Amino acid sequence: MTSLGFQKFKKIHMIGIGGSGMIGVATILQKRGFKVTGSDLVITDELKELKKLGAKVQIGHEPKFVQKADLVVASSAISKRNPELAYARKSGLTIIPRAEMLGTLMKPYRSIAIAGSHGKTSTTSIIASIFNAANLSPTYVVGGQVLSVGRSSNLGDGDYMIVEADESDGSFLHLQPDIAVITNIDNDHLSFYESNQDKLNQSFVSFAENLPFYGHILLNLDDINIRKISKDIHRRQITFGFNSKNRYQITNANIENGHQKFQLTDHVNKKCYNFSTNLSGKHNLYNVTAAICVAIQENISVQDIAKGLADFRGVGRRFELSKIYFSKHSHVLIDDYGHHPAEILSTVLAAKEKYPRQKICMIFEPHRFTRTQQLFDDFIKVLSKVDFLLLLDIYPASEKPIKGISSKKLASEILKNHKNVHYIGNKDPMNWLQENHHDFSVLITQGAGTISKLNKKIKKKWQ
Repeated sequence: MTSLGFQKFKKIHMIGIGGSGMIGVATILQKRGFKVTGSDLVITDELKELKKLGAKVQIGHEPKFVQKADLVVASSAISKRNPELAYARKSGLTIIPRAEMLGTLMKPYRSIAIAGSHGKTSTTSIIASIFNAANLSPTYVVGGQVLSVGRSSNLGDGDYMIVEADESDGSFLHLQPDIAVITNIDNDHLSFYESNQDKLNQSFVSFAENLPFYGHILLNLDDINIRKISKDIHRRQITFGFNSKNRYQITNANIENGHQKFQLTDHVNKKCYNFSTNLSGKHNLYNVTAAICVAIQENISVQDIAKGLADFRGVGRRFELSKIYFSKHSHVLIDDYGHHPAEILSTVLAAKEKYPRQKICMIFEPHRFTRTQQLFDDFIKVLSKVDFLLLLDIYPASEKPIKGISSKKLASEILKNHKNVHYIGNKDPMNWLQENHHDFSVLITQGAGTISKLNKKIKKKWQ
């Protein structure tokens, strides 16, 4: 890989270095020979790994951490009033967002960027798995832990870089990939887009138009918002989905021994392929198909694609399965990051598909007051689909509370048509689980806030 043009910026300081998008970028910079320093509020396992590579990571945010930096990279989650950011501004240091650094790292590679409201992390990780199976040694940066390797990024020595593109703050417009994927476009992160779905849709058009004229974009044409914007995208389009209007059409999907088997028909080349995945749910058929289409377009053999799918063990907190035992009674524990009604519905449907006759208990931690307010009725509808529901307080993610919007209110609305709903708030649900475990055999911890800690606690006690 050719050298990077910003080598003179030897010392790079990253504010919010432990964030899901930041850690991968930091790891690759450190491995490429830059002196990486960073700050965050807690030290995670991935940050411990980064420290082993030689990076300096500080707890808390203090101006002195920035003093020797040549360049500052800030996560979009960082407040404008952050003392390190304020110091960097006052000192005239160059400050760039994470996505701009990612875009710069992509430049020497043949790059693939995966965008969309849902399924980005899984699709990016499946593509990386297939490219690994084909011995292409890709570099990748995703927003979650790839379970087979236990980390969210990898510096390969091949020509490809595969990255997740984040629309939540518009930062994906810093990326200029050779190949792009849009998985779907939903009404998520609308607060950044002035609660206007058309503005969000148009940002995806701008993302697509960032591709070079010789690039191509893969689109899920089953998605209503993607259909709306496809006519505005002036790059070569390769479409996939269940609808026969797609170039690559998914047909004959069925479940055999816990695996989803399906056919993929290429209507242009009149070819038909058979594939199988160990991932559950219709949403994952879209993710897997997007990855397969990227690989076929890059001339990867069907054998290598099949191997990459078989090797893929999933992504941390994306329908992540474990077994737990309440006094010798075996239960399935599913941990899932989804926090939008469409994602929660995908989890519930996948669980019902995989465990058709089992009762499901979900512990859900809503994420952000604005999202809960905006999608309140959708949350009521989807959360009513589980047999037992425990609701934790809303995780604010730095937002201020909104009057009349709370988990307690959500619980009382769902209770109108559903008897097994319990508002837990900030109390510990462990005793309730111990007393009621006979009533269900699938337990789901759902959400993007601190609920993963509860999942770990449940595992520690009952695994």
